[in-house]
Amino acid sequence: MPTPSMEDYIEQIYILIEDKGYARVSDIAEALAVHPSSVTKMVQKLDKDEYLIYEKYRGLVLTNKGKKIGKRLVYRHELLEQFLKIIGVDEDKIYNDVEGIEHHLSWNAIDRIGDLVQYFEESEQRVHTLRSIQKKNEEQ
Repeated sequence: MPTPSMEDYIEQIYILIEDKGYARVSDIAEALAVHPSSVTKMVQKLDKDEYLIYEKYRGLVLTNKGKKIGKRLVYRHELLEQFLKIIGVDEDKIYNDVEGIEHHLSWNAIDRIGDLVQYFEESEQRVHTLRSIQKKNEEQ
C-alpha cells in the first residue's frame, strides 16, 4: 500500500497525465509545491514499487497498478468534495478539508460516504431537509 505522500504523488501524476497527456517532474513539483529534487526521489521510489516507469530525462508513465490506484485516489478526492458540498461546508474550506481527511479514512468509510452522497443526490428534497435542519440549528 502506498503511503499518504505516495498517494499524493500518484494522484497528481494521474491528473496531469489525464489533463495533458504527460507528467514532467517540473509539472509535479509545481502542482504539489515541492522541489523538483523531492519529486525525483519520490518518482524513483514509485518506479521501484512498480506504480510507474521512470526514465531520467524522458519522463514517466503510470503502470496499470499506478493507473488503477490513481483513478481510485481521484475518485476519493472528488467524492469527498461532493460530500462536503452536500453537507454545507463553505466552498472556500472544502479543498483543504479534503486534503486533511482523505488519507485518514478507510476505503470502507469512503464507500459509505459514496452511499450517502448517492442518497442525497437521488432526491433534492433530502438536501432541502438537511438545509432546514442546519438553519434551525444555527438559530439556536
